[in-house]
Amino acid sequence: MSAVVSSFLPIMAVMSGQAELMETRHLSAEEMETSLSALIAGEKFDWIRAGNTDAALTDMGAGTSAALVTAIDEPTSEGADNVEDEAETEPAPAAPEQLEMDFESIDADEALIDGRRRPGVPKELPERVTQNNPGAISAPPPEAFPTDEFPVPDRWRILRSLCPEKGSDQSIFQVFGALRNNCRSTLNPYGQNVLKGDLPIPADKKPSFLKGDDWFFVVNAISDTVIEPRSFPIPVGVQTTERPGNINVFGRSGSEVYAQTFITGFALIKGSTAYKPPDVEYRVTLATQINHVNVPERRVLFVEPSKKSRRTDYFIGVQEAFFDYHIRNTSARHDFDSFRIGIQPMQADFRGFLFQDNQLGFRLFGTRDNNRVQYNLGAFVQLEKDTNSGLNDITQTPRDSYIFFANLYRQDLPFVGLTSQFSVTYNMNREKNDVEIDDNGFPVRPALIGNLRGRSYDVVYPGYAVDGRIGRINLTGQVYGAFGEDRNSIFTSEPAKIAAYFAAAEASYDVDFLRFRASGLLASGDGNPYNNTEAGFDAIFENPIFAGADTSYWIRQTIPFAGGGRVIGLNGRNGILNSLRSSKEQGQSNFNNPGTILAGAGVDADLTPQLRLSANANHLWFHKTESLEELRVEGSIPNDIGWDLSTAAIYRPKASQNIVFRLSGAALLPGKGFKDLFDKTDKRDFHYSILFNAILAF
Repeated sequence: MSAVVSSFLPIMAVMSGQAELMETRHLSAEEMETSLSALIAGEKFDWIRAGNTDAALTDMGAGTSAALVTAIDEPTSEGADNVEDEAETEPAPAAPEQLEMDFESIDADEALIDGRRRPGVPKELPERVTQNNPGAISAPPPEAFPTDEFPVPDRWRILRSLCPEKGSDQSIFQVFGALRNNCRSTLNPYGQNVLKGDLPIPADKKPSFLKGDDWFFVVNAISDTVIEPRSFPIPVGVQTTERPGNINVFGRSGSEVYAQTFITGFALIKGSTAYKPPDVEYRVTLATQINHVNVPERRVLFVEPSKKSRRTDYFIGVQEAFFDYHIRNTSARHDFDSFRIGIQPMQADFRGFLFQDNQLGFRLFGTRDNNRVQYNLGAFVQLEKDTNSGLNDITQTPRDSYIFFANLYRQDLPFVGLTSQFSVTYNMNREKNDVEIDDNGFPVRPALIGNLRGRSYDVVYPGYAVDGRIGRINLTGQVYGAFGEDRNSIFTSEPAKIAAYFAAAEASYDVDFLRFRASGLLASGDGNPYNNTEAGFDAIFENPIFAGADTSYWIRQTIPFAGGGRVIGLNGRNGILNSLRSSKEQGQSNFNNPGTILAGAGVDADLTPQLRLSANANHLWFHKTESLEELRVEGSIPNDIGWDLSTAAIYRPKASQNIVFRLSGAALLPGKGFKDLFDKTDKRDFHYSILFNAILAF
């Protein structure tokens, strides 16, 4: 009965004048039924109760009339009973005149309320929009595309279509003022420019030997300025000193470095590289550096004691010179195989722990599974480096040191958001009979440590790395083993096995504009220099982006290992390992070293899109000190190196990498081990490193 009564409710609501009230109150069908039943039982509709129900409702159908009479004859509320009691004492009023309503003439669409629409009734569409876009490519019919992808041959035209031609109406610039820089400024990094490879080489300027209309020319120009005051333990020269009469082992520690590097690169590329690698690429990059160093003691910059304690030098290095060829695509989504030959950048892992440099070699690389799998196979020969700038010196014969590697990257392994890398790197060194003197007159191969004899070695580095995130935790980690043979141990002059290991991890957590970081590193040290196993881990050419990177004092500065070897550094510049090498650039790896332990924390604060502040606190230890004790002929040396505290500010005025200023300061608070090595009578509370770096890029 409820369904019948519900269908009758709108009519009763109109007859009783209650429709607007019920609409305002948003009553349900059941509430409306109860309300109307009570209303009918009242005196206003007594003529229905008095027996005129059938007569009044004849036109509405017998079923509806019976349902309504049933609802009236069986009241369910006390209000209805009270009304019936009053009806017994009063005479029934006369029936009102029959209401005449033309329901058939009502149009449901006309009854719709503004702001609502009836399902299945579409709204009227606006007028058709026509576009006038000269030069546009007409859209082919859908059946022309068997897949959901198709190439757009002139993607660069999209942005240029917004720029009015010279001499035409320029009023669009009044509405979009920033568009003028993109359309007219040659130096704007976001403005399309033929010299940046945003547009193909114009047909009237393209050489005839370049076939096709998809050749691009790219010019890169970078200015890198470094101003660096620093202090570190500087031994006094045996023959002479800047301060005659000084008999201390260590002299003054302050020094300054000024370096200006100009990097210019040129590339000729065939193929649109927005979604796929280039078909062909030729690239050359030159680096020109002018540097000036001032130190307080002699025989630090030059081997000759007669030379001054300051030096100005310059050098031009070839950092890139390669040919890249796209062999094939292996899928519709541009998975590919390519090879590259020449001087090229290569990084063995995510953070540059093992090998990160620009060297001469051949590399086969590509992707699979929609770029989820990436692989590299390569072979490199190490180039000689300029001593003072660290740039590649192609005027010298390459070294007898060869690097072979294979690595495989897999995204979302073992968790979604985390990328795994599996790698094997082999360093074959054949420099046993090689004698190399650097540009300042100091021997670097063989290193003047231990038995002073030349060395050759083979070492294999199996490695596993992860980089990405687990939930809200950002994570990067690296594990390496080092296994092989050293033909001449510097302690025994006999062949020795190499068995060392390395592990590092850095986790970070973001809270609003803050990123909190925790870092840990362990590079094994050699605990018994005179056995037939070398257990100290050393890299090939490290350049770690880790624990504050070159903002850190220990990573940025080289600490000379005075008293245990000549021209030997305890660590290396832009390196974190205590490897006891003559030079990271020109020396050999050394697996008889004390190892390194680091534990640190840091925070990055992105105050604005242009300004970032960072702070780091690292504590360093030697893993094993036996090799240091033998070389220094000391009974015991503590493991504690000390605290490395640093802070940095990075400012990007254009919120891009085209203009970057960085100012950082770091301090090393020496621990017992550092003080034991470098002067127990040293009254200095700390050593410092200040770095100002300005980068301008086009």
